[in-house]
Formats: sequence, C-alpha cells, structure tokens
Amino acid sequence: MDTTTQQASPSDTSQPSQRAVAFVVVVAALGYFVDIFDLLLFALVRKSSLQELMATELAGKSAQEADALIASAGVYIDNISQTTGLLLGGLVWGVIADRSGRMKVLFGSILAYSVANILNAYVTDVTQYAVLRFVAGFGLAGELGAGITLVSELVSRERRGLATTVVATVGILGAVVGYFVTQLVHWRTAFVIGGVLGLALLGLRIGVVESGLFRRAQRAHIAHRGAFWMLLWPWSRLRRYASTVLLAVPIWFAVGTLVKYCDVIMPSLGLPLAEKPSPGKAIMWCYIGLAAGDLGSGLLSQWLKSRRKAIVICHVLTLVGIILYFTVAAQSQAAFYAVVCFLGVATGYWAVFATIAAEQFGTNLRATAAISAPNLVRWSAAWTGGAWLWLSSAWDSPWQAALAVAAVVLPLAMISTLGINESYGTDLDFEER
Repeated sequence: MDTTTQQASPSDTSQPSQRAVAFVVVVAALGYFVDIFDLLLFALVRKSSLQELMATELAGKSAQEADALIASAGVYIDNISQTTGLLLGGLVWGVIADRSGRMKVLFGSILAYSVANILNAYVTDVTQYAVLRFVAGFGLAGELGAGITLVSELVSRERRGLATTVVATVGILGAVVGYFVTQLVHWRTAFVIGGVLGLALLGLRIGVVESGLFRRAQRAHIAHRGAFWMLLWPWSRLRRYASTVLLAVPIWFAVGTLVKYCDVIMPSLGLPLAEKPSPGKAIMWCYIGLAAGDLGSGLLSQWLKSRRKAIVICHVLTLVGIILYFTVAAQSQAAFYAVVCFLGVATGYWAVFATIAAEQFGTNLRATAAISAPNLVRWSAAWTGGAWLWLSSAWDSPWQAALAVAAVVLPLAMISTLGINESYGTDLDFEER
C-alpha cells in the first residue's frame, strides 16, 4: 500500500535567495558544532570532574577500584541520564518541528542546552551532575535533526547531500575543539564556555528563513503533522524508520564504549598500565577521523549517486576498524590512537545517515523522523554501554564484553541497510498518508 502522496507544485511561491540558503547552511553547521562541543564535554572531562565530585568515595581505593567506580558513574551520567534526555528530547522537538516549525526548535533547543551547560559548572555531587546532563541532553536533541531538515528542504535535490555533509563535517570538529579547550581550562570553565557559545549563536539565528515546504504544509493544514505514532505503522514505514536508526548504531557504540572507555578496555587487552590511553585524547583522535569520514562518505554518496552504497562501504570499513581495535590497538599507545582515528573514519557516515533520516519521510513527518532517529541512535549508547558494563562485571573481562556487544551491533546495522529506500535525489515535496 502506498503511504505517501507526491506534490507536483513547487514547495513555495517565493523561494529564498541562494545567499539566504547559504546562510542557513552556515548557521546549521555552527549549531551542530556547538551541539557536539557540548554533547562531548562530559566525556572529555569525565575523569577529572568525577574525581573531584567523588573524592570522598574514592579515598582509600586502589587505582583499579577507583577506575571501576568512575566508569560506573560515567555510564550512569553519560549513557543513561544524558542519553535518556536525548531520547525524550528527540521525540518532543521532532513533534514541535513538524507542528510549529523548524525554526522554533532551533531557538528552543539551543537555549535549553546552553543554560544547562552553564549550570553544570556549579554542580556539587553526582546526582546534580546527572540531572543537568539529562536537561542538556533534552535540549541538544533538537539541534542536528532540525538543522538537517531545514537544510534538506531549502537546498536543491542535487546539492542536498553536499550541504548536509558540510553541516556534519563542521559540526564534528566541535569535539576536537572541545578537547583542546578542556586541556587549557578547568572542567567547570569548559562547561561555561560551551553554554556561552550556544547563547552567542542565538543571535545569528534571527536571520534564518523557515522552510517553504513546512510553510505550505502549515497553510494547507496537512493532516498528521508530527504524529509520531505514524512512524510505527504500517509495517513498511516502521521498517524504514527502524532500519534508519539501526544502520547508525555502530557509530555510537564505537564512540560511546570503545573510545570513551578505552582506559578500561585497553589494559584488559594487554596494554601496559603505564601506557593506558587517555579517553579525552582518544575522543579527539576519533573525532578527527569522524570529520574526515563524514566528508568522505558524504562526497562518496554524491559521486555514487547512492546513499545505500556509501553506507555499505562504511559498514565494511567499520568491521575492519573493530578487528584492528581488538588485535592491533593494544600493542602500543601509538597503535591505539592510529586505530581509533581509523575507526573514526570508518564510522564517519553520520552525515549520510542524517540525510537519509530526512529524505525517507514526507514533509508532515520529516522533522519528527530526522530529529528522533539521531537521538535514538545516541540513546543506543545507553543499552550498548550498559550491556558492556554488565558483561564486564559478569565475565571480569572488559574487552571480551566489548567484543560481544560489537558482534551484535554491527551485523544488525548491515542487515538494516536493506530496509531503507534509496533516497539520493528524492523530491522531498511529498507527505505521508
């Protein structure tokens, strides 16, 4: 049964100028830059901030016991509290974007996470930390999907993939800048900087234009705008949505477990404790790779004129990267950081994934899907990280636990590629019925 309706008329009678569209792309890219900067801040300052906040609890513990306690608190705050905020925020902001406009989300989300990050600088215990990371996650949830949706609807179908690649590639570099900021200032100051960057970006957004496709859908009172339940039925649409989410889960498993908790996994693989890698430095190298991978995968999908083929190639490279992680990375620090950088390149298909999420669905559900899907992927770090932590405790072997989770995540992602429609060059002027 066909569940979409094509519209033959133009998206809007008055199209924005190329200059206005280019400005939207720049603002969306800067927004995602601040999004990633703020999203990864906790991971970058996890050890130093928790050592300070848990000083009493850690007193008298061995180095191994202290690392385990910090890892457990880190999984709770990052992979459970923050990602739960991302999950709920993804649902709420997605509905708002399809009902009230993409621009309202771009203003509301950045205000929420900027204030939360500033307040993060003043926490005094782990509970406060977790609550504010939940609020920050809720706010951060709207940034990427709303930006990608707006850009996708304003840019021509031939250049759409290039524009979203620019947004994702520039945005990913926020993690690299975040690493260097956290090396120069105290972790509390880093949170203030992240919040102030977000508030400063609010001013730029005043000149951003709304999507013509959304305005027309709003004027025509198109039915079921932002009806999240429609993504779950019929089966053909649910399959598209679930497949879109699952194909990107390896990205956040790699970042959320293999990279963030490398200081726990690598020693269990045999890397000497004296050479134990720094999670912050590992994140920096991974995101350098991710930026290169996002640029490469986005250009590859344009060159191949296929989103699916680009994803398949990235999945194969991810398999190679994971094999290298469990075989070569433990030989030395240099080998580890080189493998992590390659793993970043391999999993650097976030730009293509975000574009697919926007292209798979009609105007009345596009933002709901494009905002919720990335945050479901981010939330997957909660169950992959939780599964890793549980298996690590049960088996007393962090690396075997990580390998077991990888053996589930990657095959699922590869199979899910079969469930999406090829969306390169798709006309986005349609609605879901």
